[in-house]
Amino acid sequence: MQHMKYYRAQACARFAGYIPRPFSFLVFTFLFFIFFSAFPRQSVAARAPVMLANVYRPGIVLADYWVSEKYDGVRGYWDGHQLLTRGGEVIHAPDWFVAAWPQIPMDGELWAGRGRFSHAVSTVRQQRPDDTAWRQMRFMVFDLPGHKGLFDERLPELRATVKKIALPWVQLVDQIKVPTHDALQAMMEKIVAQGGEGLVLHRGASLYRAERNDDLLKFKPYDDTEARVVGHVPGKGKYQGMVGALLVETPDGKRFKLGSGMTDEQRRHAPAIGSLVTYRYRGVNDSGIPRFAVFMRVREE
Repeated sequence: MQHMKYYRAQACARFAGYIPRPFSFLVFTFLFFIFFSAFPRQSVAARAPVMLANVYRPGIVLADYWVSEKYDGVRGYWDGHQLLTRGGEVIHAPDWFVAAWPQIPMDGELWAGRGRFSHAVSTVRQQRPDDTAWRQMRFMVFDLPGHKGLFDERLPELRATVKKIALPWVQLVDQIKVPTHDALQAMMEKIVAQGGEGLVLHRGASLYRAERNDDLLKFKPYDDTEARVVGHVPGKGKYQGMVGALLVETPDGKRFKLGSGMTDEQRRHAPAIGSLVTYRYRGVNDSGIPRFAVFMRVREE
């Protein structure tokens, strides 16, 4: 595509040479616009309008929230016509997987089961869907973004929608009430012991808003968040010839090295500069840098 643009630009320039000088600039500008407008520009995917979670903290009024398992997969946003990642990229699911899905938005997690995050990611990334891999996937639906009511009001409609779809790989995320922090802690520990990631709390009196706030909370045995890869630090010693650490930047502009937790394979084929990675940590130091940061995975946007 680039070489074709070059040759067309050269043709414009040669043609403009035959035009009287007072008019050459106007003619060249006009021809440049005509030729280049014929080529479609590569669009940049807009982020899917999804709700994002804050971190749960003791003192939250639990009676206000519904609680569910936090599924460790890839966020899937059905816009009524196609599946999108959180970052707005199209997910190339097989036709049979989305057959009979309603023409209304649904928010959920593309999940392959506990401890199978890598399978979910590799399946979702494929440009040509692998039927065998997708047969092991489920769409765990937890909200209806287009519904104008509160979450308490969206839940009955969500149950009815999933029931009407009637496909075994489209499943409703169970939502329950938990009375106390101790009961919530016990529930989280049980799920983690069984290979789960943690819990999600959803405020019953919340509208669906595409932002991060306390209407949605995550509760896991450690803190985790995301940072952008801005560089690769060369490895030394046994990591000679590999990446010793990732240089990452937090959303508020703080940079630090992230190497702990990376496998040898991840060091040989490090996350690309510009990619988003998830890491876990234990609090922050006085400068705001995360303490004991451990690489977890590349985050699908």
